[in-house]
Amino acid sequence: MIRRSLSSLLGALLLLLAPGSLAAASAAAQPPAPLRVMTRNLYLGADLAPVLAATSPQALVAAVTAVYANVQATNFPERAEALADEIADSDPHLVGLQEAVLWRSQTPAGAGSAIHVEYDFLQILLDELSARGKHYEAVASVIVGSDFEAPRSTPTGLQDIRLTDRDVLLARTDLPARDFSVANARAATFQSHVPICRPLLGCPPNDPLQVRRGWVAADATVHGRTARVVTTHLEPASPTVQEAQADELLAGPLKTKLPAVLLGDLNSAAGGVGAQPGSTDTQTHDNLLAAGFKDAWTATRPHKPGFTCCQAADLRNAASTLAQRIDYVLFRGKVSALTTGRVGHVQADRTPSGLWPSDHAGVVSVLRPH
Repeated sequence: MIRRSLSSLLGALLLLLAPGSLAAASAAAQPPAPLRVMTRNLYLGADLAPVLAATSPQALVAAVTAVYANVQATNFPERAEALADEIADSDPHLVGLQEAVLWRSQTPAGAGSAIHVEYDFLQILLDELSARGKHYEAVASVIVGSDFEAPRSTPTGLQDIRLTDRDVLLARTDLPARDFSVANARAATFQSHVPICRPLLGCPPNDPLQVRRGWVAADATVHGRTARVVTTHLEPASPTVQEAQADELLAGPLKTKLPAVLLGDLNSAAGGVGAQPGSTDTQTHDNLLAAGFKDAWTATRPHKPGFTCCQAADLRNAASTLAQRIDYVLFRGKVSALTTGRVGHVQADRTPSGLWPSDHAGVVSVLRPH
């Protein structure tokens, strides 16, 4: 009986030490591979409020002229170098982009929809990443959030300027499929949205201008473990609409048995409504926590404010004016947060000419699906 027990134990030890068995046991003991994610609002380049407030054709042209001059002054090609450095240094598997806009022009004004590309923020950023040896692509059709066109004044006459807003989910393309892959990519616009009433043209249906927002989602697999990752940019102008958009996320792409990760500019400050400096008047952040999500920032850095918004519209404020935390990595299910940090928030992150990379800071988190 004793001899048989010793023989069984020796056999088990020999099996464990057999070629490949030790490596398999070691691999089984290793913790699951992490998933690195980032959310980054690129900043469209100007505050559009003066355009929406114009009360005459002349005021509209003046406002569009000033707004587009600010877009040129905030120099996205230069800022894209700093933004690409952030991504290259953080090396995320996935990046949720907000305000990855497309600026186009048409000369003369009124000659049809503007199609000449002035700035394609997405392509400019992808080119800068490629120049750094980093390979990303948009994993789903980008969302056209809003598409506006209006005339500006130039030395030679009027020119139409067109803004197309987009949300994008970038994924790395240079990793072996066994290490990282994405599937089930999709995108949609929210049913809830804000109709814009302009003094010059009135409200819908007389004025067709609407601010549409949406989301992009994909299932990301890291070393055999899969999580649903969603990126979005929620409405800032109406708490009711914003909260309804969050409800659409919960009933839509975030309704999954997979671990879920939400990236984005939610325009809802942490800490509850009016609860502390930097709080906002929306319940969205609290509602998502009540739905079972955890905040990667507070999970890993609970004693730091982590403000992400906002710098001056010209991006040249000498001292940082970030005073709210509205950009998030949230997660739910069998996933935990290991580390979380910000990018683009300190003086050393500014461009050579003194521009902040964006009016927001970005958030980077290392997560571990279980």
